[in-house]
Amino acid sequence: MAGFNEIIGHETVIKQLKSQIETKRISHAYIFEGPNGSGKMMMAKAFAQTLLCEEGKDEPCHNCHTCKQAESESQPDIIFVKHEKPRTISVDDIRGQINQTIGIKPYSRPYKIYIVDEAEKMNEAAQNALLKTIEEPPEYAVLILLSSSSNKFLPTITSRCVTLSFRAVPDDEVKSFLIEKCNVDEDKADFAAAFAQGAPGKAMLLAQSEDFGEIRDSAVELLIRIGSKDGNEMDSYEMAQAIRRINEYHMELTDYLDILKVWYRDVLCFKATQNPNDLIFKVSDEVREIKEQANHISYGGLEEILNALEKAKIRLNANVNYDLTMELLLETIKENQK
Repeated sequence: MAGFNEIIGHETVIKQLKSQIETKRISHAYIFEGPNGSGKMMMAKAFAQTLLCEEGKDEPCHNCHTCKQAESESQPDIIFVKHEKPRTISVDDIRGQINQTIGIKPYSRPYKIYIVDEAEKMNEAAQNALLKTIEEPPEYAVLILLSSSSNKFLPTITSRCVTLSFRAVPDDEVKSFLIEKCNVDEDKADFAAAFAQGAPGKAMLLAQSEDFGEIRDSAVELLIRIGSKDGNEMDSYEMAQAIRRINEYHMELTDYLDILKVWYRDVLCFKATQNPNDLIFKVSDEVREIKEQANHISYGGLEEILNALEKAKIRLNANVNYDLTMELLLETIKENQK
């Protein structure tokens, strides 16, 4: 686990949590709200470790027995709530892992901390079960709900939690972190930071992936063939199959769509500025293709493509049929290449 001083950005959140630690005014329930990869889990772990650290300061010491347990995720008073169903946290998950154990006092430290990742996946029954605990929690209990959006919670849940919002971290901060802390070369860091759209965790996953080059090449091949004017363009089936292959890279489909979005933002950027130095895709063949697409795709067409990519992400997150979603997206892209 990392301390607060190792987290990129989110100074306001850190300041608020440190203030509560120093004044010993810890809430019983928090919502950490922000996009995936924005640092919510890292912040939750740092907060939990600091609360349990034997030094009792506003940063974990990393040396005491409790800190070492926390860093190996074996501290019994830090509980990570799991769920077997990938898209749902059920009432049984909440009852079995929180409600039925929260009455047991902490083993060794003053707090017992529950961290619920992807908490927006709680169904209504699960939220109502959790509500009973939040309404009358033991004095030692701290619940941290990590969520992409607090709007997914019942109003009775949000009204009883302290909500802390995680904003996008500037690209230059993410890039500097990747270069200085993760030993990523500048070009890869530049692309990963732009792709992550302010989410350092997402940038790290891409930059440190052994498949990074293959993922990038696959995306570029797709984008060039979609925009081809020499008869080598992909048909809809080929394009859908190409995107399906991202599963081989253990990468979320919505993340792959973000790579495509970075490409079309480059096309839009070059169309507006005619300056290749501002592009994220910098390889000569890529720049040449971006210039070509900027010449024949209108501003309105680029807006349509970028909107279609965002709609596709929303539909996929809502479990809309994959084939239908991709067909609509790819047809929109092809149509606006004309």
